[in-house]
Amino acid sequence: MENLSAQQFFEGIRNGDTVLIARAITLLESAASQHREKALAILQLCLPYSGNSLRIGITGAPGVGKSSMIETLGKHIVAQGNKLAVLAIDPSSKKTKGSILGDKTRMQELAKYPEVFIRPTASGEHLGGVAAATRETILLLEAAGFNTILVETVGVGQSETAVHDITDVFLLLLLAGAGDELQGIKRGIMEMADIIVINKADGDNIPKSKIALGEVTRALHIFQEKNSGWNTSVDLCSAATGAGIPELWDKLNAYKNFTAENGYFTKKRKEQFLHWFHEYLNLAILERFSKNADFKQKLSTYTQRVENAEMLPPAAVQALLDGFFTS
Repeated sequence: MENLSAQQFFEGIRNGDTVLIARAITLLESAASQHREKALAILQLCLPYSGNSLRIGITGAPGVGKSSMIETLGKHIVAQGNKLAVLAIDPSSKKTKGSILGDKTRMQELAKYPEVFIRPTASGEHLGGVAAATRETILLLEAAGFNTILVETVGVGQSETAVHDITDVFLLLLLAGAGDELQGIKRGIMEMADIIVINKADGDNIPKSKIALGEVTRALHIFQEKNSGWNTSVDLCSAATGAGIPELWDKLNAYKNFTAENGYFTKKRKEQFLHWFHEYLNLAILERFSKNADFKQKLSTYTQRVENAEMLPPAAVQALLDGFFTS
């Protein structure tokens, strides 16, 4: 497998070979230079065949039912004739070496579908961290023919922005009792949400869920209009019974159609690609400098001076760079 060329990997990916897809993602996540070189060659081949999916970000507090929602929604998506990939972002995976590698055990029914690919994203030592690794994985999976990508946040309060910045539409799951729950939700997460769902709206929980729907809807009025022009909606859903799932899928597609028609969908994709470029450029420059012995020595000196309040940070940075760049 290691001896396969980038072209052979690419052909396997285009043919939907899940073994080669998984192996290619492992190459993407590797920090080894020879792996990165091959991974980028594979990605370049995949690039013309990427972009043809709906990228959905999904977040919510622990216990809100993300896994159940993904499984129930995922089965509905596949039933409509789509190919689905599920990725999970966990910032803690860098320390735990993949604490969420048991994703398939959380979505046992969905994992059985041949049209479904489930993979956690472990940041490892990838330049740019977990978000960059997920961006690359999305492109590869799109080239493999997956036309719907679900990206789940696992780390609470840390990965929502990263997921929002690499997806097309952002789905926030809440529970009944939202009057209390809203206290614990960061304003920024509410502002990022394009669609909000009150999950577990079933049985005796329905009356409370309806109250929560009204409270969340009223709370949305304090936010500014979105750049997309889309009005964030609040709906009731039950991953357990399937109630509201078809309507949620219709709403997700309505968002895609709405933003495609007004040009925001394409505009956001381009902005995300440029953001990725500038982010990677900054990180690559820093990494290249950090490997320079002279730079490391001077960096240590200026770091100590800043730490001892002998020098302002901007002045230290300027002095450090002046040693390498001349006008």
